[in-house]
Amino acid sequence: MGLLVDGVWRDTWYDTEKSGGRFERAPSAFRDWISSDGSTDFAPEAGRYHLYAQYACPWSHRALIFRALKKLDDVISVSIAEPLMLENGWEFSPGADPVHGARYLHDIYRLADPTYSGRVTIPVLWDRVTDTIVNNESAEIIRMFNSAFDGIGAEGPDYSPPSLMDEIDEINAFVYANINNGVYRAGFATSQDAYEEAFDAVFDALDRLEARLARQRYLIGDRVTEADWRLFVTLVRFDAVYYGHFKCNRRRIVDYRNLWGYVRELYQVPGVAATVRMDHIKQHYYGSHRTINPTGIVPKGPDIDFTTPHGRNSPAIIA
Repeated sequence: MGLLVDGVWRDTWYDTEKSGGRFERAPSAFRDWISSDGSTDFAPEAGRYHLYAQYACPWSHRALIFRALKKLDDVISVSIAEPLMLENGWEFSPGADPVHGARYLHDIYRLADPTYSGRVTIPVLWDRVTDTIVNNESAEIIRMFNSAFDGIGAEGPDYSPPSLMDEIDEINAFVYANINNGVYRAGFATSQDAYEEAFDAVFDALDRLEARLARQRYLIGDRVTEADWRLFVTLVRFDAVYYGHFKCNRRRIVDYRNLWGYVRELYQVPGVAATVRMDHIKQHYYGSHRTINPTGIVPKGPDIDFTTPHGRNSPAIIA
């Protein structure tokens, strides 16, 4: 795990000294947008864009899910990095990158900006026409995938309808702060106070969502939205990784009646299961985070079956 400083790669773990042991995530650097109205340099075109992704990373998983849900396989090509992220960061096997033949993800960042300074994160959306990175913020990439390619090959429902955007943004902010990023704040904490603060926030939030899903089928009522997929990528990893590796061990997701049914229902939406690679997930976390798991040993368990009946069968729009 590392970063680029003025275009030079450095294998450096997160610095938590200045933040009292608290993990602080840096903002994404590339924030351009694909638009059909000519307001940006990036027009929606089939075959123009390439996604660099990895099954293990939950932020990257969001993009892979939306690429699958919106039937964008023939519209947006993809390169999958290797699950282990060691001294050179995200790495590609020979032939995995048909655009540049890159070996490392930091090579892609340098192609976009030779003097780039910052973390080298995944997913990355690349534009073949302007030969640069469009965006490396997963929250924005999935919104582009949701709507930008409608009419040129995309299919499926709108997961971010304008009428629900205020509610979606509100629940997204809560889930991100307390659960999506909350598990990392617990797992990467380097002081007891920072860890316990994050731990309590994670489980207070899970308890609130458990109660919410007892009243309604999805986070925003009776239809699946972007908010559900953003929560899903953390829940599907929770028992296998965050419970043990990140010390979020008050309860497992299987111990929550509604959350456990909910995550199984989302997993069983057509196209989603193929994006869940538990082998990549476990190998990445346990094998890459040597400051947390110095031996790199990957646990064999737990055995989790996301295909069992979920019991959440009220009418809904689920794709």
